[in-house]
Amino acid sequence: MKEKIIETSLQEFLKHGIRKMTMQKLVLALGISTKTMYKYFGNKEELLEQCLKIHYSEADKEVKNILEGSPNVVESVCRIYSKAIETDFGTNHLFYYDLNHYYPELQDRVIKQYSNGALETLTGLINQGINEGYFLSYLKAPVVLETLTILYASVTRSNVYKKFGLKRELINQTINIYLRGICTAKGLEVINQLKGSSN
Repeated sequence: MKEKIIETSLQEFLKHGIRKMTMQKLVLALGISTKTMYKYFGNKEELLEQCLKIHYSEADKEVKNILEGSPNVVESVCRIYSKAIETDFGTNHLFYYDLNHYYPELQDRVIKQYSNGALETLTGLINQGINEGYFLSYLKAPVVLETLTILYASVTRSNVYKKFGLKRELINQTINIYLRGICTAKGLEVINQLKGSSN
């Protein structure tokens, strides 16, 4: 029953956003009693945390699939960030907006459980890209990742850029410009090919 509550609640959060979904609305969607819901979860945040664990576990699998299907590190990094942008600003935009603006600490806590493996993977990708001549030789992978994280968070979590009304385009521009900036001519060639194939 607990797994069913988590899975169904996650789908409801993804569909309607987090703030709009009360425990009572979730109980109705599940067709269970309030007593049953509170037997497993003391409040909405406890339930959301369990939902996020499943959600980020699935996202981790998607990243692994991207890595297996990419012929080089530049394409891997570009596809990972494209997938993140698509997810944040795609069909489930309200879910991510609510998560980024109203539950950032909870999101960070759950992501932290998955971040060690992801950070190792991304650090390895950046270092591999440097060694293979795709990224500039003087770069330090931890600095590159920290910069990408700050750029991404500045658009998804802050209202600084709200006045432009172009969040998706803006993050594409900031991330893509930064990725171009860390590339050698060899890396830029891959990015240009990717850009050409997406037109």
